[in-house]
Amino acid sequence: MMKGTIDLFGKILTNILTALYEPFGFSLLLSFLAMFFYLYAYEPTEAGKGWKSAIVTWYRKFKESVYFRKLFLLAFVTSMILFRTLLNRNLWMNPLSNVMGGWGIWETVNGEQKLTTECIENVIMMVPFSAVVMWTFGQREKILWQSGKIAFIFSVVIEMLQLLLRLGTFQVADIFYNTVGGVVGGLLYYVVMKVRKKL
Repeated sequence: MMKGTIDLFGKILTNILTALYEPFGFSLLLSFLAMFFYLYAYEPTEAGKGWKSAIVTWYRKFKESVYFRKLFLLAFVTSMILFRTLLNRNLWMNPLSNVMGGWGIWETVNGEQKLTTECIENVIMMVPFSAVVMWTFGQREKILWQSGKIAFIFSVVIEMLQLLLRLGTFQVADIFYNTVGGVVGGLLYYVVMKVRKKL
């Protein structure tokens, strides 16, 4: 019994770490480039003087501006999620083939029980996203409601894009677990803010 539980947690941990490791480098590069776009939109005179000047401006802005660093982190977390849900997916013939699936950690494949950590990954994936959104934009009121709402809307957009682009399957469970993860992220942000206030 104990060995089975340890093996189960080991598989869950391996799947989650793999899900985080695979898109890490790509997400870092994408967020770096996204912040260049931000600089060109908001500081074109400094960033638009050649690539050397752009890199110097990027570095200076990252060093001096807390808001810039928050936006960079938000871009990184968002691109990690997009890589996991849209950018690195195979085409599906029928994206509506399993609308009500994905609720548990065990699924039956060809009559055999198989472990899947997708529901746990969906919760974990949205925790940093909603926490970073709340932190970036300095949310102070109705934190749980706002974080849940943001996670729900973001999740619905992802699921609709999966449906339209045929990248993965549309699942109600994904929306539910992502929203739960969003609320947990909001709760985490709320607790950290309260602790910081007391200190």
